[in-house]
Amino acid sequence: MDFKTTIIFLVACLVGFGQLTAEAQQVIPITLEESIKYALENNVEAKNAQLEVLVSKGVIGENLAKGLPQINGAYDFTHNMAIPLVFLPNEGPFEDPTVDSDVIPARFGVDFQSSLSVRVDQMIFDGSYFVGLKAAKTLKLLTEFDREKTENDVIEGVKKAFFTVLVNEERRRLVEANLARLDILLKETESMYEVGFVEKLDVSRIKVQRNNIKTDLDKATTATSISKEMFKLQIGLPREYTLEIAEKLDDFNTEDDFLTTLELDGYRRVEMDQLNTNLELAKLDLKNNQVQYMPKLDGFLTYQRAGAALDFNSIWKQRNWFTAAFVGVNMTIPIFDGLSKKNRIQQNRVQIRQLENQKLFLEDNIEVEKFEARSNLRNSLKTLEVQKENRELAMEVFEMTKIKYGEGVGSNYEVVEADAALKEAESNYFSALYDAFIAKVDLEKALGILK
Repeated sequence: MDFKTTIIFLVACLVGFGQLTAEAQQVIPITLEESIKYALENNVEAKNAQLEVLVSKGVIGENLAKGLPQINGAYDFTHNMAIPLVFLPNEGPFEDPTVDSDVIPARFGVDFQSSLSVRVDQMIFDGSYFVGLKAAKTLKLLTEFDREKTENDVIEGVKKAFFTVLVNEERRRLVEANLARLDILLKETESMYEVGFVEKLDVSRIKVQRNNIKTDLDKATTATSISKEMFKLQIGLPREYTLEIAEKLDDFNTEDDFLTTLELDGYRRVEMDQLNTNLELAKLDLKNNQVQYMPKLDGFLTYQRAGAALDFNSIWKQRNWFTAAFVGVNMTIPIFDGLSKKNRIQQNRVQIRQLENQKLFLEDNIEVEKFEARSNLRNSLKTLEVQKENRELAMEVFEMTKIKYGEGVGSNYEVVEADAALKEAESNYFSALYDAFIAKVDLEKALGILK
């Protein structure tokens, strides 16, 4: 059962029993691979990027439809409440001696008119249509690259959030162990104080150190809780679910894994694909403006039935309806547009030059990112090795100091100082470990191998 199936099963159980309470919640184990897979399906940014791909498919269909026949129907009904007048000269064959005017008003028309028509328009030639089709397909390709870039960003965020949770949990466990160690030392010191082997000051000194570590434990617990909530937000999991990381730091903290990443040459960067596609779109926009100088040719066909009558009831009789049909072509020839197309073409050429400059810069920037990420990871690994050794030495010093104190040849102050040094060494070690993991993720991103 994969992680998503587990979520669905859990929801079904909770709804079935009607127990959406804190007691009914179950802890769901999750790995890094499952986290990435779930995030790519449920993270808001990832889902929107996938929906944008669907939008681009609709844009292709919309542009394709412009080249298909456009069929429209029309119906109209007119009641001529006052039939329009036509004025004729009152002379010659139209002269009417009974009219004392040089014009004769005549009404031509009927009281009721109606028509039903169907018109078919078909584009025969339009240079911008074919450019638009290619541009729509290129736009879809750009949205695919945008989706890939978004998914890379999501994977980067998930990995960093995942390692943040792991490091915080490990740091919390070590603080708990440190607190338990001091509790034992405090009990031993209090026992020694009761029999007069140590002073009250020794007990107080350890209590102060214990209180400080207790505060550190509260901070570590809070940091762990916050990082888990941020992790759930990153993968798109509702807050009401409780997650438990099913992997440990040791599963990832392998020297070979870090060194292998350092030796990789890298893969294609989606940012370069995005820029190349934007450059292609700019060239298509230039071409579209250039073809605007070419004529456009369209064909049309109209079929019409028209009727007329002097009264309302007669207009619906078949004998009063007559057929008309028209077929023809329409050519639009651009002559002068106030230099609008010329200015748009000039803008396109400037945009293309800008994108070409950005491409050169991006190529150099990618190489710098690789160099910087490799350098940061190497430095982080060196720092991690040093802090690992310091941690081991601090643990050794603490154990020896504690033994000396137990045998009566060491001071309580030395034990407290050794414990403080051990706590600092452990904190430095996990900070270095976290930096190493983040540097590795940054190098994977720079090499284009995030997965």
